[in-house]
Amino acid sequence: MSAVYSAATPPSINAMRLLLPLIRHFRLPLLAALLQAASAHAAPPPAEVFFKDADFSEAMLSPSGRQLALVSSRGLPRQGLAVIDLDTGKINRTAQFSDGEVVNVRWVNEGRLIFSVIDTSEGLGRISAASGLFAVDPDGSNYITLVRRRWKEGMTAGLINIKILDWYHRLLRVPAWRAGETNDDILVAEYSYAKDRDDERPLWVSTRTGRTKRVNFDIPDGVSGWEVDERGEPRVAYRYKQGQQSMLWRAPGSTDWKQLFKAGTFDAPFVSEAVTSDGTLYVQEKSGAGGTAVLKQFDFATMTPRPEPIVVVPGFDFSGYLLPNPEGGKALGVRLLADAETTVWFDERMKAFQAEVDKLFPATINRIDCRRCGQPDMVALVRAFSDREPGRLFLYRGQPKAGEKPWRAVGAANEEIDAAKMASVEFHRIKTRDGKELPVWVTTPAGAKGPLPAVLLVHGGPWARGGQWSWDAETQFLASRGYVVIEPEIRGSTGYGNDWFRAGFKQWGQAMQDDVTDALRWAQAQKKAGAKACIMGASYGGYSTLMGLIKDPALYQCGVAAFAVADLELHVKGDFWVDDDISKDGRRYNYRETIGDPDTDRDMLRANSPVLQAARIKAPLMLAFGERDRRVPLEHGQRMRDALIAAGQKPEWVVYPGEGHGFGIPANRVDYYKRVEAFLAKYLQP
Repeated sequence: MSAVYSAATPPSINAMRLLLPLIRHFRLPLLAALLQAASAHAAPPPAEVFFKDADFSEAMLSPSGRQLALVSSRGLPRQGLAVIDLDTGKINRTAQFSDGEVVNVRWVNEGRLIFSVIDTSEGLGRISAASGLFAVDPDGSNYITLVRRRWKEGMTAGLINIKILDWYHRLLRVPAWRAGETNDDILVAEYSYAKDRDDERPLWVSTRTGRTKRVNFDIPDGVSGWEVDERGEPRVAYRYKQGQQSMLWRAPGSTDWKQLFKAGTFDAPFVSEAVTSDGTLYVQEKSGAGGTAVLKQFDFATMTPRPEPIVVVPGFDFSGYLLPNPEGGKALGVRLLADAETTVWFDERMKAFQAEVDKLFPATINRIDCRRCGQPDMVALVRAFSDREPGRLFLYRGQPKAGEKPWRAVGAANEEIDAAKMASVEFHRIKTRDGKELPVWVTTPAGAKGPLPAVLLVHGGPWARGGQWSWDAETQFLASRGYVVIEPEIRGSTGYGNDWFRAGFKQWGQAMQDDVTDALRWAQAQKKAGAKACIMGASYGGYSTLMGLIKDPALYQCGVAAFAVADLELHVKGDFWVDDDISKDGRRYNYRETIGDPDTDRDMLRANSPVLQAARIKAPLMLAFGERDRRVPLEHGQRMRDALIAAGQKPEWVVYPGEGHGFGIPANRVDYYKRVEAFLAKYLQP
């Protein structure tokens, strides 16, 4: 990357303002035709089809574009790594494990890859542990362990006297590949548990030998995060302590660090987005309408972001990344998310190629990753996906071998999904009862006519963005069973501006819950949803499910709450006897501001704690929890279950052994959604 993607780089900011709000409309004519072709009466696919592991989960071209790395579980008991030589067609089974799935694959250079391994066979209860780091050649040779997995012994594949790094190291950066260079080193960060310090310290690791070397600059104390340039040089350091955060900067050629700001937990004036080796810093600043984040270049002369933004996404926070040229030089474009993903190319040749691809695949968003981008011999990997299509991979070679065509299909994320029979997703902005603008996603079954029984699906977090225009297994499964799915981006959600995020502070069970109610009533008024509805969600969404049944009992025929925060005081205060993963600082400086102070806000917290309001729940309720959940411990579910039984309202109760805050075992995911299917059908009768 370089400093060329400035405000002057086409397309202009005004052009981008015009382009981005129109993203969701390009697909409508073809989707209408697909709707007519779909059979409304065909039996829906079983739960196993929606919730199995993807056939292809990762795909990456090598630096030269001559090889393709694929992470796949197709025909295998575990997800493994294969590498295809695109010139010869030879396929190497590069890495396969009997006790884990290969994830997070990266090319270090043309002849070396790194990856991690997770084991979901015992559920998510141990997935929070580090997943190690390993290196291997494309043909599967010269495999070594760089960072051992927690709970697992590391292996060195015959190499002797190599010190394997312990599990508390994480990957920071694989330096960008450059023609004529062979780099085997990667940058990792070591987290210290020493009593005299609590920070991350970077060091270089050879993927060939496993040997390490320290960086050549002084490391500030107390660093909890880094921003690294494309050559692997740490340029930005973040500190967080006792509710205060600060951002430090190290210029190219310097060993000194300069503080750019110091602020409270939620008061950072900007955050780093990217940094380049020439010392250009790109930041996000909350200066758009409604406090939306825009992309800017930082001005070291004034020590502030420049006034003019580079990218503005009206109605959304900037969420995306700059696209460097793999061969160096000017950046090629920027990939970002509005209601849907889009790529804005600065490079005219890539802009023209994108237009060709979109014409070839007109019903999908087509994400292009390329080598020798825009050149006659370009190699490009295209992932085509939509609200109805989980994703298909296509390979383009600008100068194919004799007898070969430029395009070839690589594979699909889920071959069993028929896109023509999937539901369509729409994005709306509606008015809440207090006059604010509430983003809402609506998923409607293919061929549906008139109001349908509704599932009000509340996302977790709540400090997260819930949806985007793409295929989602949960919403598509629910829609395939005959429900319209309503998903509100309640206040407190991220991605829609700082004002909307802060509007959720200390509003659990209050204005945040009103947003849920308003979304359902709007959908009913618009004849999208019928009179019958159930509320459903996980984590915070599970909490919202409980509070929906408490506050608006007349609206819902039933509720499904998974991994749900049920005891608000326990969540905010913690308990010596209840093990969770929420830090002391998180409770002291984060939760007190976002959820409530356990002392000064005690009455408010108790009034909005489901376990203390259980007697008000009258609708049938399903509760599902993970036995080893440390984010929302099982204690929440047990207390809620017992309170409901004491009130004469016995819930449907299921606990999944080994699972943490979610489902790691595919069989458990399938079992849960089969239970959900039967439970909803009983009370909504689609």
